[in-house]
Amino acid sequence: MKLPYFDLTGKVAIVSGGATGIGNGIAEGLAEAGANLAIIARRGEVCEQACRKIQEHTDVKAIALSCDITDLESIAAMLAQVMDTFGRIDILVNNAGVGGSEKPILEMTEKDWDIVIDTNLKGVFNLTRLVVPEMISGGQGGKIINVASIGAVIGWPHMSAYCASKGGCLQLTKSMALEWVRHNIQVNAILPGYFETPMNTDFFASDAGKKVIKANIPMRRIAQIKEIKGAAILLASEASSFITGSAITLDGGHTSR
Repeated sequence: MKLPYFDLTGKVAIVSGGATGIGNGIAEGLAEAGANLAIIARRGEVCEQACRKIQEHTDVKAIALSCDITDLESIAAMLAQVMDTFGRIDILVNNAGVGGSEKPILEMTEKDWDIVIDTNLKGVFNLTRLVVPEMISGGQGGKIINVASIGAVIGWPHMSAYCASKGGCLQLTKSMALEWVRHNIQVNAILPGYFETPMNTDFFASDAGKKVIKANIPMRRIAQIKEIKGAAILLASEASSFITGSAITLDGGHTSR
């Protein structure tokens, strides 16, 4: 059975932080739905590995580009390469982010704060405001997906900068949606909860990790990376043509407690 409203064939997506973790799951999902990709991150070699893997099991074109989303010149150079290669941008996924140092507020330095805010919030602002003019000039509209976190709506001790950045990202999503609605650009957010990654597998398999799961997640497990794909394809496709300024929460019920 074909579902044309989820088909991304011929579309071009930029996925920041798309080489690993949740970003890579999103990139794979978009590629499986037919989208060509530019996977961007500071580490170009990791992006290249991700692109090779995607091209092994899809028919899309995927290019790897080194880009620092805190640097406007780096973003401009990356966009020039994307336009030279594909000639259009239909989808932007703002996924690149950092967790930052886990410190009490009174022990944080200004640098601790700035590192997180500059990447997780200002980086989204920087990348999006350079991509959107290309979407507008193309005249075909576009889709923007901002990957925030359940930390946007709940607080965690020792994670003040992270929670503030993700809360800001959620509010920025709403403002972007309102400003660009007339250009047929839909802007939405995904709020992931705990997803299994190579960095946290051992912790969540430990007794302490199991206690965290039992205390916080009604589904009694953490998510697998593949479980981000459906939400990303929805928000990147025509299936979400009347959804903008919204957020999809993927947390196994964590924020419903």
